[in-house]
Amino acid sequence: MKGTTPPKRAAALGSAGALVTATLIAGAVAAPSAVADARHGQDRETRGATIAAARAEQAGIDWQDCPADWGLEKPIQCGYVTVPLDYAKPYGKQIKLAVDRIGNTGTKEERQGALVYNPGGPGGSGLRFPRRVVTKNALWLNVSKAYDFVGFDPRGVGHSAPISCVDPQEFVKAPKPDPVPDTEADKRAQRKSAREYAEGCYERSGEMLPYMTTPNTVRDLDVIRAALGEKKLNFLGVSYGTYIAAVYGTLYPGHVRRMIADSVVNPSREKIWYEANLDQDIAFETRWNDWQDWVAKNDAVFHLGTTRAQVQAKWLELRATAKKDPIGGVVGPAELISFFQSAPYYDSSWIPVATVFSKYVAGDTQALVDAAAPDLTDTAGNAASENGNAVYTAVECTDAKWPTSWKKWDRDNTRLNKDYPFMTWANAWMNLPCATWPVKQQTPVNVKSGKGLPPVLIVQSERDAATPYDGGVELHKRFKGSRLITEKDAGSHGVTGLVNPCINARVDTYLLTGKVDATDVTCAPHATPKP
Repeated sequence: MKGTTPPKRAAALGSAGALVTATLIAGAVAAPSAVADARHGQDRETRGATIAAARAEQAGIDWQDCPADWGLEKPIQCGYVTVPLDYAKPYGKQIKLAVDRIGNTGTKEERQGALVYNPGGPGGSGLRFPRRVVTKNALWLNVSKAYDFVGFDPRGVGHSAPISCVDPQEFVKAPKPDPVPDTEADKRAQRKSAREYAEGCYERSGEMLPYMTTPNTVRDLDVIRAALGEKKLNFLGVSYGTYIAAVYGTLYPGHVRRMIADSVVNPSREKIWYEANLDQDIAFETRWNDWQDWVAKNDAVFHLGTTRAQVQAKWLELRATAKKDPIGGVVGPAELISFFQSAPYYDSSWIPVATVFSKYVAGDTQALVDAAAPDLTDTAGNAASENGNAVYTAVECTDAKWPTSWKKWDRDNTRLNKDYPFMTWANAWMNLPCATWPVKQQTPVNVKSGKGLPPVLIVQSERDAATPYDGGVELHKRFKGSRLITEKDAGSHGVTGLVNPCINARVDTYLLTGKVDATDVTCAPHATPKP
């Protein structure tokens, strides 16, 4: 379910900030009684979150210039918000979450508060969101007049008590084994490596793992709201960020002011997370086919074939070559999938991926090595990749119960791989640590609208690979009064970041006035990339 930037590893979906103990504001809120806690179970976390939010509201955020190595220029400011590791123990161990902001560009009268952003993952950092204002991103000019743009690193990510499952240099080492198994021995090797990965997560980050869940990230988000001095939350969630939105709207319906869910994770309990990943495999194949059709249409530029079948034949030939003898010694089938999967993810990758493929077929292997091989000298980037993958795994594995029977995994993925071979096995191995996860797996929240939830704006492209269309429909059904904007015949992931006036105007109107259309809307697709 990774969002916004394609992960370097063949994936489903893509270091400061150590654990600290905060000084508590004595007596800010009375400690709940242990007897009542025991009676209410789940209520302990709700109560703990209320205590943490009250504390954060009182403390505020000490905004400073951002640390030089965060890559966030002035006038963006950075700070921390302190939250409990375990909301059932609000006075216990605390962690610090990194946040940043840029003030609204309009007048004091135009200001409508803070707009908080999450780009997806699980494992994505939102800290680059305020840079949309610095770079004067045309799509966000109107909205930035009214809102401070606020980003944050969710718990476990980046500068927010980061977790790790394996040494980063080990994580990016290439070539990795071909995800598509030829033999039972291949499957055994992948199962062993998935089990070892789960064990590594526990060894390196065991204290954090039980609390790496979407409901805890949602509680953190409410504490951030309070620390910002906002009575209600304005939130834009993309990809996995839509699941954060779905759970926030369920747990805190009365705290929502405006909320946009863009490229929606199916919030049904039955889908979180095993089934959601299987659905993804089918959707990726569909979008892979769309890209190949486009490459074939542009054969005059790319010379990869005039039909989808010809382009696919070239892909299979490349895959077979890399399997037999990794290209440049480092690019095998796993690295190819990591690179090529960005084309079904994002239309913005269509031209770059096709260009590299075309160069390779014309005899330039270096272009492919440069694009698809890990850069072992990029220690910061590799640490970020490893951390993102660790958080992805920790959240999805801890959020919900996963099948523990290898027979089920084997049967489901063997069946899907027959018709949808592009991502199926790579996705299976990425998620398999969840089958032997070392901490208790939770029951997902039953997403539904509660009292006081205003209209939520849902934006979804019809052929999205990472978050299939049904997810948007399902959230729309569950959130009464929500509006669904469908981008027809399109499949790029993260629709609000694309130029499509039919969608952009509605996003602006909603964020600036709170108004939605009287009925759901279908928009024509944004422009297809032109090579």
